[in-house]
Amino acid sequence: MKPSSGIPLPINTPRCPPTFRPYVYTDSDIARLINAVDGLHSTLIEPRTLRTLVLLLYGTGLRLSEALHLCFADVDLEQSLLTIRDTKFYKTRWVPTGTHLTQILHDYIKTVHTSPGTALDAPLLVRRDGGQLSASGVRRAFARLRSKANVRRTDGAPYQPRLHDMRATFAVHRLTTWYQQGADVQRLLPMLSTYLGHASIAATQVYLPMTPELLIEASIRFERYAMLEK
Repeated sequence: MKPSSGIPLPINTPRCPPTFRPYVYTDSDIARLINAVDGLHSTLIEPRTLRTLVLLLYGTGLRLSEALHLCFADVDLEQSLLTIRDTKFYKTRWVPTGTHLTQILHDYIKTVHTSPGTALDAPLLVRRDGGQLSASGVRRAFARLRSKANVRRTDGAPYQPRLHDMRATFAVHRLTTWYQQGADVQRLLPMLSTYLGHASIAATQVYLPMTPELLIEASIRFERYAMLEK
């Protein structure tokens, strides 16, 4: 066999895809989304359901699939506690909710689920016809809401903010608050990982892009540490 006279490599080197960077919603973004909900017309999902879903994801950092699979038996309003069953890693965990979010869930249940004796396995978040929401349908409704609220990326990325980015937003805001409070972030990071339902801290770090606020707080913490070491 005659040896090859060249290296069989492609003429054009394929371009590496850009690194995906989650979008971190600002308080202003969330306010615009909530204010735009009532003006959104959808045959699938009622405005109050979409509003509750957005605030639930923003306030807990749940995966979209986890939120959509919540049923009545998973919601304990008295204890302000959600039970997240059979998650991505086939585990069950408890997720506490704050006072404001608990009230939002209470009001939603009271106004949407008006039939007495609702089955414990009935879905919490429902379509207009009472059926369970689908992830694809919710994503389409949110895309229209995001466009109506004029919430968009300005960093040149080709993709626009997603519902799943609420998860990254929750993680970044929690970390920023810990820095501002002077907490031991390294000790608390495993707790955040457990809260989010991650198998490792490395998985949690994916949701922690450096926002300007987070960078400032981290820099302040490092400067204090450096001064103590002198």
